[in-house]
Amino acid sequence: MARAVERLDTARRTGIPCAPLRDLLPSGDLDAAYAVQSLQTDRLVAAGRRITGWKIGLTSSAVQAQLGVDTPDFGPLFDDMAVPDGAEIPWGAVLQPRAEAEVALVLGDDLPYERHTVADVIRATAFVLPAVEVVGSRIRDWDITAVDTIADSASSGVYVLGTRPVLLRDLDLRTAGMVLERRGEPVSTGTGAACMDNPLHAAVWLADTLARLGRPLRAGDTVLTGALGPMAEVLPGDVLEARIDGLGSVRAAFGRPTTEGDAR
Repeated sequence: MARAVERLDTARRTGIPCAPLRDLLPSGDLDAAYAVQSLQTDRLVAAGRRITGWKIGLTSSAVQAQLGVDTPDFGPLFDDMAVPDGAEIPWGAVLQPRAEAEVALVLGDDLPYERHTVADVIRATAFVLPAVEVVGSRIRDWDITAVDTIADSASSGVYVLGTRPVLLRDLDLRTAGMVLERRGEPVSTGTGAACMDNPLHAAVWLADTLARLGRPLRAGDTVLTGALGPMAEVLPGDVLEARIDGLGSVRAAFGRPTTEGDAR
């Protein structure tokens, strides 16, 4: 596990994707993968980064089947991963970037129990925002299994939140339509039902899982509930805009390579 942490850390520091972790971790051992993730999280917190919430991945049954699992995964969000709406994301800041449109819940209360209900999550949610998550992989060519992506903090990169908070009572997240556009052309479409049938179901799963692990969701946390449609390719200079029914829009803007290393 220590060697896996060092491999990922080297990729993060150098900007050069690394080999998969399958030669270091037992095949299919999700506990070992989460242990690697936890070691990295503790290292980053010790270096001064602040956890601002959590992201949920693998919420699509098709992606779960592709990676040979039957459960979502999660990873931490840090303060320096948050990018203002429309602000430029330097090219190279996220390795091998791809974009997803998601529903973000911002919590007003803790979720400390080992078993939560949808009502608990609704009660604890202060407001909802549209989000673009820019996922990335420290693993070369996205050659990942579930063990690889979990150890790699659920392939986290950066995220962009919209700025118009909406109350849950004014939304039907299950039927909310989403379109992610590049220069006015759709590159991904979907609905809330694509995320575990409802983004609130994904949030319940996360709340239960983190509470059992001793890292419960807290008031103020942002929860990225999972993709509402397929991941979209990201190109240098792109401006991607996500629109979600009832939530409005949010933009992720990307810079261009400034060095040969940035162009990877």
